[in-house]
Amino acid sequence: MSTTLFSDVMLPSGDRADVLVSGGRITRIAGPNTLTADTAELVPGTGLLLAPSFVEGHIHLDKTLLGLPFISHLPGDSVGERIEREKQLRRSVTLPVLERGAKLIEQIVPFGTGLVRSHVDIDTEIGLAHLEQLLALRQRYARLIDLQIVAFPQSGILRDPGTAELLDAALSNGADLIGGLDPAGIDGDISGHLDVVFSLAEKHGAGIDIHLHDGGLLGLFELTDIAARTKAAGLGGRVAVSHAFCLGEPLDIGPTLEALAGAGVAIMTNGPGPVPMPPVKRLHATGVTVFTGSDNIRDAWAPYGNGDMLERAMLIGYRQGLLADADIALTFDMATHHAARALGVTTYGIAEGQPADLVLMSANSTAEAVATRPARRMVMKAGLVVAANGVLVGR
Repeated sequence: MSTTLFSDVMLPSGDRADVLVSGGRITRIAGPNTLTADTAELVPGTGLLLAPSFVEGHIHLDKTLLGLPFISHLPGDSVGERIEREKQLRRSVTLPVLERGAKLIEQIVPFGTGLVRSHVDIDTEIGLAHLEQLLALRQRYARLIDLQIVAFPQSGILRDPGTAELLDAALSNGADLIGGLDPAGIDGDISGHLDVVFSLAEKHGAGIDIHLHDGGLLGLFELTDIAARTKAAGLGGRVAVSHAFCLGEPLDIGPTLEALAGAGVAIMTNGPGPVPMPPVKRLHATGVTVFTGSDNIRDAWAPYGNGDMLERAMLIGYRQGLLADADIALTFDMATHHAARALGVTTYGIAEGQPADLVLMSANSTAEAVATRPARRMVMKAGLVVAANGVLVGR
């Protein structure tokens, strides 16, 4: 494997350093302009930020419509209505998930993304068909990304009889985590829905990632219930709740945040549109791991999104009025270290011995990177350059 020496780069910590990569790992970190390696490719790093590859904490590879002509948005007044609209569109799309998902992977890797958590629809209409195609994508693009797959009951569990059994089969056939969706709003049975999710997690030794759009005190109750179940099951650090709009409403969220932090439940927010959004600084200060992901990219739910995690971090900072460098840096962390922690990844970051999954860009700090969203000069996976200046290398 190749050897690369990054000379005098800026690290996310704010320190300048030389970073030597060999055998797919970071082998040495030292002061700037102090390392030499005769056989290494030298990359002068003055004015460049070297960061760990970005983590896409929440995406739907099976839903994207990339590769098709632009399809106008199909509106719906509720989550349930939008689910039905998406099903109608899904039946008419002829380009398979394998090709649409590939388009999206090939789009996000040059942005510097190296680790992805994708939810995949499981229901009685499509069975495990989408899962099978995501498993094929995981194998095809193993050189470019690491892919976690969440078995996601988009149509509910209890209201779609047979889905629980399909989720069980999905976890037996390659899915990494069990998902859930609005136990009250979709299934109308909080205990029944969560009983299935947590029992399958226990059976398969799997993590959990639940979509929660339910608002108000109902949403807070569900979050508290999820936290209690997580603590009782010993699943701290392996459970995430995506969206959690209720945390952005004018409610007393203090006790709920304490419960989430105490149980080790992470919160994902994608900086959504005109809906309440969890206050990321407060969550972080309380000890809740808060991370980010793109969610929908050019699909039936939204025509927006491109998968650039720096742009996602900027949107979060913009929506929450984060202007100071330290606050902007938090949004960068949400797309890197915080997301890696939420996804249970321990071999991550810029430290000796860690995998050389790296991204190089023109910036002197993580705050500047978020604010300016510079082109990614180089993207490295396991010590090999996989993209440069926005283009895949050796596709």
